[in-house]
Amino acid sequence: MHKVLALFGIIFFVSYASDTRAEDLRITAFGDSLVQGYGLTQGDGLVPQLQHWLDAQEVAVTLNNAGVSGDTTAGGAARIDWTLADQPQGLIVLLGGNDLLRGLSPDQARKNLRQILLAAQTREIEVLLIGMRAPGNFGPEYKASFDSIYADLAQEFDALLHPDAFAGIRALVGSDPAAAQAYMQSDNIHPNAKGVALNVVALGPAVQVLAARITAAGQDS
Repeated sequence: MHKVLALFGIIFFVSYASDTRAEDLRITAFGDSLVQGYGLTQGDGLVPQLQHWLDAQEVAVTLNNAGVSGDTTAGGAARIDWTLADQPQGLIVLLGGNDLLRGLSPDQARKNLRQILLAAQTREIEVLLIGMRAPGNFGPEYKASFDSIYADLAQEFDALLHPDAFAGIRALVGSDPAAAQAYMQSDNIHPNAKGVALNVVALGPAVQVLAARITAAGQDS
């Protein structure tokens, strides 16, 4: 009898947990290796750490990892339609880093990101756009042109904006590259697990706002 009750309890708990998770808002994280979790163990990437942060804050969201290492804004634009085929309610966009590494045209990056946001807007999907900051080695005009993309597009599409993908690390170490190394992988491009954790703390509140927007939009429809 005790075994039957224990088994019933396990089944009830699993069923309840599954039903609760099924009611979560569905948000797709769309981007490059910073989203995919390059160089990190399975639980240490941006998406799993952000999921853990949201769970701790009791924000009912399930994240889907749609990150592809090496992706540029052009690659993102090429795959956005089929990525949105499963109809997520929210979209987090983090792209542009590989465009910067290759010195690609800011105008083309703007066009590609605009295509991504337009695809989401057409489907009435709420968007959080995460910005990337251009380094200074391509000159001040390139930097100004690239850095302005994210705020401009967020305003155009009424998307939420998190201005800096590395805001958490930058808030702690400022612009000191030597201090930042403790939070970066050996390539000095991708954050390590500690760096991701810092960035998640900075990003998390914006995802909370995204979730609130999705809920409000659902109530208004």
